[in-house]
Amino acid sequence: MNIEKEQQAIKWLQLFEPKAEEEPYYLAYSGGKDSDAILILAELAGVRYEAVHNHTTVDAPETVYYVRSKPNVRINYPALSMWRLIVKKLMPPTRISRYCCEEIKEHGGEGRRVVTGVRRAESVRRRESVGLAKILGKPKTTQQKAEELGAEYRVTKQGGLILNNDNTETRELVEHCVMRSKVMINPIYDWTDEDVWEFLGHYGCKSNPLYECGFKRIGCIGCPMVSKHRYLEFARYPKYKENYIRAFDRMLQHRRELGKPAKDWETGIDVFRWWMEEDFRQVTFDDLRGE
Repeated sequence: MNIEKEQQAIKWLQLFEPKAEEEPYYLAYSGGKDSDAILILAELAGVRYEAVHNHTTVDAPETVYYVRSKPNVRINYPALSMWRLIVKKLMPPTRISRYCCEEIKEHGGEGRRVVTGVRRAESVRRRESVGLAKILGKPKTTQQKAEELGAEYRVTKQGGLILNNDNTETRELVEHCVMRSKVMINPIYDWTDEDVWEFLGHYGCKSNPLYECGFKRIGCIGCPMVSKHRYLEFARYPKYKENYIRAFDRMLQHRRELGKPAKDWETGIDVFRWWMEEDFRQVTFDDLRGE
């Protein structure tokens, strides 16, 4: 196990810990190996935190049961299920329009310091957009304050500020932005997969049982961000495929009621095939967005 990285992560959690008069850390717990790691680290660091899981209604059953087995994790349930959200949005969630993440998975922690298990090693996109701390919202004001404090930062394509130093300037910027923006602390941002598994093994945590079934990632069933892996998920969980198709049928009906027909889409199966990238001759994303 990499003791140096463990101690560094503990130090970062202690350095950025909310003040006594503030609410504790909002620890975003997904039920995957990375969130297990930050949960253990928060205990080792002795910091105040509240672990919260946002139930998406499309989590794998194994994940649902695993999260429920964690006594100190609070579970938030969404106002709308994924199936109802699809109807409301009049289109399936896509890589471009990730409304499901915004409304179901990634909300919460506003005005608080959010601890995540996001890591650079997860993907090329994460490598470019993840740092020790990330500040979202009011980019011009935040950059101006960073300049005033002399804090080193870089701007992501999405407009967030990435901070990789744990110096005084960075901590002052985080203090300033907590109530004005969303501040995320990523104590294992520089860990590899091997670092995570060795750490969990050392502390006797096997994590989500889906990993033992060959899953490399834990997330929503059918997430368009994982492309072809969805075929394996739907083969394992056929009821989820049926639920998506039924939701797409209701979505099409709602579009018709609003006078917004979807070109070549006639049934939920048509939508599902397009969504699974099996039929490229049908509706484009611009067709949907432009109506």
